[in-house]
Amino acid sequence: MKMKMSKGDRLFYFVDYLLIILIVGATLYPFVYILSASFSDPYSVLRGEILLFPKKFNLNAYKSVFSSNEIWYSYKNTIWYVVVGTSVNIAMTILMAYPLSRKKFFARKQINFFIAITMFFTAPLIPTYLVVRNMHLIDSMWALVIPSAIDSFYLIIMRSFFEQIPESIFEAATIDGCNDIQILFKIVIFLSGPVIAVMVLFYAVFHWNSYFGALLYLNDSSKYPLQMILRKILISMDVNKMTGSVNDTSTAISMSVQYASIVVSTVPILCIYPFLQKYFVQGMMIGAVKE
Repeated sequence: MKMKMSKGDRLFYFVDYLLIILIVGATLYPFVYILSASFSDPYSVLRGEILLFPKKFNLNAYKSVFSSNEIWYSYKNTIWYVVVGTSVNIAMTILMAYPLSRKKFFARKQINFFIAITMFFTAPLIPTYLVVRNMHLIDSMWALVIPSAIDSFYLIIMRSFFEQIPESIFEAATIDGCNDIQILFKIVIFLSGPVIAVMVLFYAVFHWNSYFGALLYLNDSSKYPLQMILRKILISMDVNKMTGSVNDTSTAISMSVQYASIVVSTVPILCIYPFLQKYFVQGMMIGAVKE
């Protein structure tokens, strides 16, 4: 039997649903607009005729994007950065989070203190560059992987998740003759699927969207990630506007290419997210709350 809601409850749910619809609409509309503009006639985009659906559907912008060798090379490089970088991130974060979650680790409090400091005081740009240069990583693809191997915030989340595992499990494993390495690889990792999935998503998005490291450390354009190529496209368009070296035709085509480039760079992450979202809230909540 359904409970009859009061007028106050109905008003509350009405306002609640209305706010949710407005927030969802405000969040989704930029994506819908960019997607529609990328499939529309360039002149319709230039005249501002696109509101929700494409006008004079065509694929010329995508043909221009995929006809560029730079896009294909950068896509390959970005996939390398995401796969290798995320693998290094997850491995290093797990290996550091596990000992810090064990109360018997003698330097646990001191290392946790220093990790907390790095969350508030990050390394300045010039010292970081000098460290990377002294490690002979300039113009190396590893320059975008090794310096960012561990994120302090994600490390704390994973450490907190490990701390939630019942101590009785560790005691039982120790009685059975397991050492810490065996406990980590045979027990802890298998119990940490939600938080690992969340960390994979966070690290992968970071590597996919990262361009500043490439801007600092890479000189060879053949090693550029996708975001650097998109940045190059956007800057070249802005420079042409400032110098007045474009006409309506080239402006319209460039705008369509920009929108198509944004779609091309965003879709892969949007395709991956649904497979990990079921772990998202669970991993964040369990890893962030300590009993």
